[in-house]
Amino acid sequence: MSLLQVNNLVVEFPHRRGTLRALDDISFDIAPGEILGVVGESGAGKSLTGAAIIGLLEPPGRVASGEILLDGRRIDKLPFAELRKVRGRQIGAIFQDPLTSLNPLYSVGRQLIETITTHLPVNPAEARQRAIQLLRDTGIPAPEQRIDHFPHQFSGGMRQRVVIALALAAEPQLIVADEPTTALDVSIQAQIITLLKTICKERGAAVMLITHDMGVIAETCDRVAVMYAGRIAEIGPVHEVINHPAHPYTRGLMACIPDMGQDREHLHQIDGAMPRLNAIPPGCAYHPRCDLVMDRCRTQRPSLMPAGATRAACWLHSEPVEGAR
Repeated sequence: MSLLQVNNLVVEFPHRRGTLRALDDISFDIAPGEILGVVGESGAGKSLTGAAIIGLLEPPGRVASGEILLDGRRIDKLPFAELRKVRGRQIGAIFQDPLTSLNPLYSVGRQLIETITTHLPVNPAEARQRAIQLLRDTGIPAPEQRIDHFPHQFSGGMRQRVVIALALAAEPQLIVADEPTTALDVSIQAQIITLLKTICKERGAAVMLITHDMGVIAETCDRVAVMYAGRIAEIGPVHEVINHPAHPYTRGLMACIPDMGQDREHLHQIDGAMPRLNAIPPGCAYHPRCDLVMDRCRTQRPSLMPAGATRAACWLHSEPVEGAR
């Protein structure tokens, strides 16, 4: 059974010249204990999808249609006060820059204790012990002393561990992690990835991991959704998407990754750029950049369809296939 279900989600931004559709008919689910990676170029809609789930869309952005269900309960239409309870208690969030997630004026302990007492029926003394244990679980050395330190007294990697502890404080069922390792060096990235996997598997939480780094996806996730221009281009088990990509865009992304076993002078690149929200072409949004474009790609938008072990929004996987150039 799925913990999170996103069904036909559409997010729009009204403005004086019309309405921009930033997410267009997004559907996916995440099971308890599963890590779903969401990957794509900047502007593909990855972070916006996470913000819609958490309920942190920046105005005038709005969920125009579709639904978001958490453990069978619809959460996209909840009043602000109700959604705030869900956001801390059932959904935890980890953001890219830990400095923006932590209040510099308060000790990390105060921030953890406040989160715990807000969402769990414990007294301040119990909350402090729980906060110390969370810091210990996330790999903070000497947590009994560090709990009274301020964010600026921690390194970048340690601050991100504090943010993870904060996200886990109320024992959420779902964690939305938006680029949690981007601001960290490679060795710290590996530690944070291992920590995220271990803690979430042990606690049975579902994780939506948003990133542009396919290495992080390969190392961390069970399944991956590849996004392009506000739509899902391909979704499936991570090893299948990486080793046997079914969508031309996914193949292009995989080809862009350096292979240490090959001696190549130039890396592959995908020609062109992702379209702006006010200039998304008809049919398949990727068709102007695709080497395998067919006539129907220019006029008909493909839905996700079976493509081997994955599902891809590409007419190559329908019958018959005609008109390829």
